[in-house]
Amino acid sequence: MYIMINMKKVLRPETEKALLEAGFSDKEIAVYVALLSLGKGIVTKIARTASISRTTTYDVLDNLSQKGLVKISGKEPKQEYVAESPERLEKFLSEEIEIKNNSLNKVKYIIPELFSIYNTKEIPRVRYYEGIDGLKRALEDTLSKGDTEILASGGAEDMFEAVGEGYSREYFRKRVEKNISIRGIASGDSGTMKVAERNMEELREILIVPNDKFHFSVETNIYNDKVLNISWKEKFAVMIESKEIADAQKKVFELAWIGAREMGRK
Repeated sequence: MYIMINMKKVLRPETEKALLEAGFSDKEIAVYVALLSLGKGIVTKIARTASISRTTTYDVLDNLSQKGLVKISGKEPKQEYVAESPERLEKFLSEEIEIKNNSLNKVKYIIPELFSIYNTKEIPRVRYYEGIDGLKRALEDTLSKGDTEILASGGAEDMFEAVGEGYSREYFRKRVEKNISIRGIASGDSGTMKVAERNMEELREILIVPNDKFHFSVETNIYNDKVLNISWKEKFAVMIESKEIADAQKKVFELAWIGAREMGRK
């Protein structure tokens, strides 16, 4: 006589969730728990205990065997499956993590080669970011490539109000760490004047224009063939990845730079 178990009652919800997050399917958990409770058994007994069809149980047991959580004893038709100690579960996951880490290291090594053949020139991209987290993700994209220059227009006061001065200062620090300089035209608000005190340390060259005439509530960053427009007040951003558009915006920026510099001389 076979006794069916209810996995939901055998396992605490936290335990079931942990196994699911570790990559096990519902059926794998049911069969694994059934076999743990039985210790060992033939497929029919395990299937009925787990309330899963015999055919499916064969497949699941094969998966668990490959993971080292189940071993096979004897031959058909008296072949039995034996549950390994639960300690084997930790060993299996540790081995999986090691394999994934090795794969990650190998992928990091080949990323430059993949980028060399990655064709983005003919495929313009547009990305939309929304909310505070979205604004932060948009800003982080400007740090994706080191040793470059960002051309920008905007003002620090609205940035501080939107994402916080603390986050903004941390963003400046990361930018400097990656040796990314910024050349910009900024409205002379209180935040900008405060930021300007550290222009040299933060690799920043800015021309400040009168805030009453040229207040930039939308910030524009031009970098790496991308144009990023950020609305600090409406809390959304649009990033266009296109060499043609970026080149055009760079020319517009350079014209504005000449005009702002001439304004500063008057």
